[in-house]
Amino acid sequence: MHDIKFIRENPEAFDAALARKGLDPVAAEIIALDARRREALNESQTAQARRNEASKLIGQAMAQKDVATADALKAEVAELKTRLTELEELARTGDAALADRLALLPNLPADDVPDGLDEAGNVEVSRWGDLPQFDFEPKEHADIGPALGMDFETAAKIAGARFTFMRGGIARMNRALGQFMLDAQVERGYNECATPYLVRDEAVFGVGQLPKFAEDLFQTTDGRWLISTSEVSLTNSVREQILTAAELPIRLTALTPCFRSEAGSAGRDTRGLIRQHQFEKVELVTIAAPEHSQMEHARMCAASEAILQALGLPYRKMLLCAGDMGQASRKTFDLEVWLPGQNTYREIASISNCGDYQARRMNTRYRPEGEKGTEFVHTLNGSALAIGRTLVAIVENYQQADGSVRVPEALVPYMGGITVLTP
Repeated sequence: MHDIKFIRENPEAFDAALARKGLDPVAAEIIALDARRREALNESQTAQARRNEASKLIGQAMAQKDVATADALKAEVAELKTRLTELEELARTGDAALADRLALLPNLPADDVPDGLDEAGNVEVSRWGDLPQFDFEPKEHADIGPALGMDFETAAKIAGARFTFMRGGIARMNRALGQFMLDAQVERGYNECATPYLVRDEAVFGVGQLPKFAEDLFQTTDGRWLISTSEVSLTNSVREQILTAAELPIRLTALTPCFRSEAGSAGRDTRGLIRQHQFEKVELVTIAAPEHSQMEHARMCAASEAILQALGLPYRKMLLCAGDMGQASRKTFDLEVWLPGQNTYREIASISNCGDYQARRMNTRYRPEGEKGTEFVHTLNGSALAIGRTLVAIVENYQQADGSVRVPEALVPYMGGITVLTP
């Protein structure tokens, strides 16, 4: 959500920031909606004051046996009562119209975010790791995986497209990756959580996924939503709270299944594990004071990068341009892992600083030390990492000519000592 006072006082700056994301100006429309709402409220207050005054004058007129004046005042009070009902409804609908319009708007990009409308405007920040060299033509994971236990056909029979059934060593590696990643983040100071996978409307609204992205989610028959990431549950764990400065930063992590409809992705990544309706992910969420959010963003990036480095997976770090960021983000770094089978880098983690955008939607504040007033917190979230895509990266980077896949050294203890997955 956005601060309506800021929009009223800085309409040109607000529209200019939206233009960086390729959006049309809306400040005038929002200011007009706010003006109508405020006009109704002001008239309502004036009418209520006059009604109170007239009610007192009725008593005085009756005491003086001035029936004509008393009757005129009674008629005025009755008319004011009707008008107040109308004004209250105007104010209510005005509030709702303004809130609905603001709810659809994305966060504004930070000043140091590069301009651009799509991924072509993203900027490479750094690279890590040497690309693997093969004395054979490397294959994609969808071609290697079936012999190792990735069963796409059985999954399709059970659930349809974009699901995978795993068996044996590859299923164990899938589990091992989640445990390894979660342990690593707990060691880095993130508090492990076990969260609900089903949430209410207000939780999905709080992180910015509703109302605009309902089609990207799965909804149950009782109206709840399957989480697309544990960011939803973790971030909303502080909704409608006033935190103390001493409680911040709050650093949380969870390993959960994630569910996405992949609306609009027909024809994209239909083979393999890259784009699934159901997958697992270790998520990081931080609730921080505004002056510390930039530092926490760097900390979170380092936590995600450490997983890729521990697994020996080459990657590059990208700063997303204004037009390629998500709805709630003001600044995002993507980590893209090298996939030799595709001969390209693919996104494996997205780490975002959302500023106070989500906090306003959740009404989450904190009281700075020594201050009577409160301020909105800043929220951050990031993948550390998506399990399926990490599995893809290991299969492709550690593949051998005979179709076997070496197990990264860091995972061997989690694999019961297994060092190679064989067909």
